[in-house]
Amino acid sequence: MSSAKQEILDRIRGATADITTEAKGVPHPTGTASPQESPATATLNRFAEAVADYEASVLRVHASDLADTIARVLQDNDCRSVIVPDGVDEEWTGSLGTAPEVLRDSPSLAAADLDRVDAVLTASAVGIAATGTIVLDHRADQGRRALTLVPDTHVCVVRADQVVADVPDAVSRLRPDPHDARPLTWISGPSATSDIELERVEGVHGPRTLVVLLVEV
Repeated sequence: MSSAKQEILDRIRGATADITTEAKGVPHPTGTASPQESPATATLNRFAEAVADYEASVLRVHASDLADTIARVLQDNDCRSVIVPDGVDEEWTGSLGTAPEVLRDSPSLAAADLDRVDAVLTASAVGIAATGTIVLDHRADQGRRALTLVPDTHVCVVRADQVVADVPDAVSRLRPDPHDARPLTWISGPSATSDIELERVEGVHGPRTLVVLLVEV
């Protein structure tokens, strides 16, 4: 052992020689199950907290309340039109009625048409608790990528069983078949960036409003 290292250790031992209290236990970090909650519940709680940290809205809803919640969210955000990909569960739009106007993307809407739509409603592929990230793999219930980049409000449904702990878990779910290559969109909160003076600017690259509906059964 070098003399410098030995000197450092000697100083530490000298500084702590009069400490007689035992070290306290380390508190549970966010997302680690406390004795009162299951690991699955802890993962969902961590996901909801992390998404909210990105200034997105997170609503935890029961599956039976999902349609009414979607209608209320669109109304609260003053969305008068919404794009719904063809693969979205029809029950999700059962409470929309005629307001807002529901548009389909078949045939594909032009960019100018997308620009005039207020919102998009999609499912998702995976939610990541550690980062609060939602991943879309653009299957039929999520639509093509442009749908989730142009409208100013994105209402995204994430089922509880789609939430995983971390990025490696997410990647393993997203690539179950090496021949099933798909574009991926990773979403961490509403679109936002900062200029050279660190002024936050929202909506430059995508929706300014992100509402995540975390569906539990």
